[in-house]
Amino acid sequence: MTTSIAEAILQGAHQLRKAGVPEARREAGSLLAHVIARDRSFIISHAEDPITAEELDKFGETLEWRAKGKPLQYITGRQEFFNLDFEVTPDVLIPRPETELLVEAALKLAPNSEAFICDIGTGSGCIVVTLLRELPRARGLAIDVSGAAIEVAKRNASRHSVSDRLEFLVSDCFAEVSRNGALFDMVVSNPPYVSVDELESLQREVRDYEPHLALEAGADGLSIIRRLLVDAEVFLKPGGHILFEIGFDQHETVEQLVDPTVWKLLDIHRDLQGIPRTVALEKLGPITR
Repeated sequence: MTTSIAEAILQGAHQLRKAGVPEARREAGSLLAHVIARDRSFIISHAEDPITAEELDKFGETLEWRAKGKPLQYITGRQEFFNLDFEVTPDVLIPRPETELLVEAALKLAPNSEAFICDIGTGSGCIVVTLLRELPRARGLAIDVSGAAIEVAKRNASRHSVSDRLEFLVSDCFAEVSRNGALFDMVVSNPPYVSVDELESLQREVRDYEPHLALEAGADGLSIIRRLLVDAEVFLKPGGHILFEIGFDQHETVEQLVDPTVWKLLDIHRDLQGIPRTVALEKLGPITR
């Protein structure tokens, strides 16, 4: 007896719903589309088509993973960001819609199309790769403390044809960046900003599967942001910009961390839920360190 696409999705959605997975039908459809190597429009328009026993078995395996909490993106190995398709693995954070707002803010501030952009904690490379796609004469440096993450970012740079304008460096923030090198026009970052105590309260998909190295930042979640605010001054041109993402309840504390003799606070952009999410600063005056 054969099983149709529609029947498989119905059964899969029921299994995911029992496991507490939100939007179970949509996720089941996405998993089946991945298994049979088709897009969602095919799934909808060919709902009565049969699937093979082998495909059904593979679909069952993906459902088990998702029911245990493994994110859909780590199962399919991909996530859309700024209308581009990015490879993701458990070595990198899954790109999220709110981070697209950082890209939009950066594009508005890009001093010219030949900007030199540094992405701290690049992960999948989604921020800097997108910026280089949008700014065809810009160039960039992608930094991450994880060598495995850098490899993912390299593949995404190649996928989106910006490898010739993007260099990569394994480094703990700016630690391995030469202070005698060219200064950046812009620094961008989606840094770790979750406190140690908050980790356990995160949803299981994040807590149990996304890399803690890219999530956790000390007792108050601000250890990396503090470093960025100090170190970026050395590497940014006067008039250059730094933009970074923050947690939902951190904007007031971050404002207090900003040294007004070094930085001009341009804005703290709110996301679609109205949460202060992206800090934009401009560097004042000459280098002081």
